[in-house]
Amino acid sequence: MTDQQHDFSPRRGASEEWIAETIDAIMEHATLAEKVGMLSGRGFFREFAADDKLWGARPYRAGSGIERLGVPPLWFTDGPRGVARGQSTCFPCTMARGATFDTDLEMRIGEAMGKEIRAQGCDLSGAVCINILRHPAWGRAQETYGEDPHHLGAMGSALGLGIQTQNVMATVKHFALNSMENARFKVDVRVGERALHEVYLPHFKMALDAGVASVMSAYNKFDGEYCGQHHGLLTDILRGEWGFAGFVHSDWVMGLYKPYAVAAGLDIENPEPQILGEKLIAAVEAGHVAPFVIDRACRNILRTQYRFACAPDPLTAYPAELVASAEHVALAREAAEKSIVLLENNGVLPLDRSRVRRLAVLGRLASLENTGDMGSSRVRAPHVVTPIEALRAMLGADAIAVGDEDDIDAAVAAARDADAALIVAGYNAREEGEYIPGDITLGQESDASGRRPAIGGDRLSLDLPARQIALIEAVAATGTPVVVAIVAGSAVLVESWRAQAGAILQTFYSGMEGGAALADILFGDVNPSGRLPFTVARDPADYPFFDRDADRIVYDHWHGYAKLMRDGIEPRYPFGHGLSYTRFARRALRVSASDRAVHVSVTVANVGDRPGDDSILCHVRYPGSVERWPQALKAFKRVSLHPGETRTIAMTIDLDDLRYRDETAHSWKLESGSHEICISGGVEPDLSASVRF
Repeated sequence: MTDQQHDFSPRRGASEEWIAETIDAIMEHATLAEKVGMLSGRGFFREFAADDKLWGARPYRAGSGIERLGVPPLWFTDGPRGVARGQSTCFPCTMARGATFDTDLEMRIGEAMGKEIRAQGCDLSGAVCINILRHPAWGRAQETYGEDPHHLGAMGSALGLGIQTQNVMATVKHFALNSMENARFKVDVRVGERALHEVYLPHFKMALDAGVASVMSAYNKFDGEYCGQHHGLLTDILRGEWGFAGFVHSDWVMGLYKPYAVAAGLDIENPEPQILGEKLIAAVEAGHVAPFVIDRACRNILRTQYRFACAPDPLTAYPAELVASAEHVALAREAAEKSIVLLENNGVLPLDRSRVRRLAVLGRLASLENTGDMGSSRVRAPHVVTPIEALRAMLGADAIAVGDEDDIDAAVAAARDADAALIVAGYNAREEGEYIPGDITLGQESDASGRRPAIGGDRLSLDLPARQIALIEAVAATGTPVVVAIVAGSAVLVESWRAQAGAILQTFYSGMEGGAALADILFGDVNPSGRLPFTVARDPADYPFFDRDADRIVYDHWHGYAKLMRDGIEPRYPFGHGLSYTRFARRALRVSASDRAVHVSVTVANVGDRPGDDSILCHVRYPGSVERWPQALKAFKRVSLHPGETRTIAMTIDLDDLRYRDETAHSWKLESGSHEICISGGVEPDLSASVRF
């Protein structure tokens, strides 16, 4: 039999033994050039240009593939808020879904994404972004879940495993220390061992331990070396300490710079072989890179690829009708409803249909299709429901008055004649998101002159734009009750105007059904249940130092709720804050310890008159012999309760999650002494109990 007759294509239902033997055979028959060819994507630049630079117009080849031997390539699609292909379901942005504190919902969203990915010809997803929100100015905050490592790990694991139910490989990104946008290609992040392992890495380990298949490296440097070619990150920690056996691929363009990246632990360069192509073959032939390194990378890829490609599919087929199906659109609406956070309410909400004969809907963003940034996470949904469209559908067009910050006098006139005013304020893709310079495009539209201006990036201010604040002040002065809905990827400071608002909501970028969800919340058809996945401070100085143009920056232990607690600063809205139209009571906290875990149970009751969801957040306060966060989230659970219903919630904390990193021994240790287990979240009083080790 000649090489041309060999066919090592994956087979659905194949055994582990067959997969192992097939991989051995592929490695035996492949040439050096074919093996190196597996270590990069191919064709992207040509195809992207042919598609008029429309991101996601087709699947992108992202490694693997030897046509002569029947080995298929990997086909990549991006999309933290949905599949960045075709006209897919646009879910609320990742930060909004973080506010749900609902891992079951997130897994269902992942499953829906997996179906839409398969229906559009892809098998590798870049949807799982779990970088720490270190500072709210970060432009890509909307693509991650929040500021807490445990929360990130739990939510990212759920999304990744949901995607993988459909035999799509999920990748966690960006590994690691990627928490700023404009300087991401150059910034050198310096961080100590404890902060690295306790704050910036545990969520990645949690997702990989759960079974997420692959890793995308970050653009930035770590201690002087680019993450895509950092042996300490990709080999010593990822494979050596954690035992990761999947493959690692670079971020898209400029993800690595030297052929030694493959020796450092990178397996695939995307989207083209700019480094891991002819330069790598030359490095092997010159003796600078050992041949076994190439074989190792190929085996990492093939083991993962064939495990998924040979697994039985849960569906008999993946037709195009799955994309943006009615079921998935309904799921997007459910996620939007569960994500909206009621920050403040002086009794204005919920609005009463019988009393609101006319509603002023104000602000440019009320009528804008504003689902998030225009970068690699962009989803072009078949429709987007804006707030003004949803409210007109609910109340009738004649009941809606409009205006915006461009003509405040007209907006004030509209508000004077209304029974209530909704002001939609915040940002859009021009003001925050993935930073895309004007000479690079991922398909964003040109301006009137035909140029593509730079868009997105890290925010320069944590306040609302001045014209929006002026609109709030002017409308509040009319005496009409004012509800402000904040559209943003992370925290927005409210100090200068909050006293003039009757109610404040954080809606994030709420996806294709976000307007409908907001209307339902405003009029009480749905009870708000979102909880902040970050801390909203009173003063920008309460956050860590942030320089969006930095060449070098130091990351330490302290950001978010941990920093404010350490500094004795009261936030405006704490991590986990969120109001409801009903009331909850918690009691009977019980805590016990075994050899491997802490077992926690608490009883929750809905003591109000509306159905509602409560999120139970379980923090740990340490003995204090080692400097650590004053408290750290270690478990959470969301529960739905009818009026008068009571339920007991059980949670488990793995003992390993209570350990700290010993920088002398480079290992993990458990503090001896009393650990306080604290139940918090929402506005109910904290409950606490102690356990000793």
